[in-house]
Amino acid sequence: MFELSQETTDALYAEGISFGIEIALRIISALIFYFVAKFIVKKILSGLKRFLDKRDDAPSLNEFLYGFSKILLYAVVFVGVLMILGVPGSSFLAIFGAAGLAIGLALQGSLSNFAGGLLILAFKPFKVGHVVVAQGHTGTVAKIQILYTHLMTFDNQEVIIPNGNLANSDIVNMSTQETRRAELKVGVAYGTNIKQAKEIILNIFENDPRALKDPAPFVALNNFGDSSLDIVVRVWAKSADMWPMYFAGMEAINSEFEKHGIEIPFPQRVVHQIKEKAAEEES
Repeated sequence: MFELSQETTDALYAEGISFGIEIALRIISALIFYFVAKFIVKKILSGLKRFLDKRDDAPSLNEFLYGFSKILLYAVVFVGVLMILGVPGSSFLAIFGAAGLAIGLALQGSLSNFAGGLLILAFKPFKVGHVVVAQGHTGTVAKIQILYTHLMTFDNQEVIIPNGNLANSDIVNMSTQETRRAELKVGVAYGTNIKQAKEIILNIFENDPRALKDPAPFVALNNFGDSSLDIVVRVWAKSADMWPMYFAGMEAINSEFEKHGIEIPFPQRVVHQIKEKAAEEES
């Protein structure tokens, strides 16, 4: 019942030989393709690494680009090998499409941070070592990663900010310019000789080597306050010298005002008591 004729056996044998030869050729072709493609990929990655090493301004971005390129190239090699072995390419597209959709839905927040990290590393609104104000925090940029940026505040706390938030909000970078302007506001009592007060302040900063001569220090009466005459002082300095000059200037102003008897007032209120006529008549 299960006996096969000689012709059927010969046909199956020939078909098996043909199939075996086809599989062997596919395997050999896939191996040749794999080793040739691997050699080419190594050359491409080596050239890419040399190119990226020349641009040291964004090591995090360079590392990401190299790693992403490596994964992408080897994925192409893997798909090519499977296609040579006879696996249809449409199957890969369907699998990758479904996997990409599922991953995208599951990692919406992380993908937003990822995209923000790429934008920050590509357009460089700040670099490692810059002092920035971002998301309500002020500090020095310690690390820029693909998903998060690390700030070290001036009291040595580490703040980790998602790059998605940084890329879509205002950032104040205090380190991009060589010079900065310090603005001081000084209140003096009503009745003070304003000309004398201005000369004292101007003399302090004109003799401070950290204060730039161009633009020259500027001092002027700025406001008639409730309890004081408000003087504004604007002085330019190199970015590194700005805060030391600011604090030293405030101390010097206080010291010189004390020497010259110029009062720095504090908020106060004068109350006048009025006696009623009736009270006076009774007494």
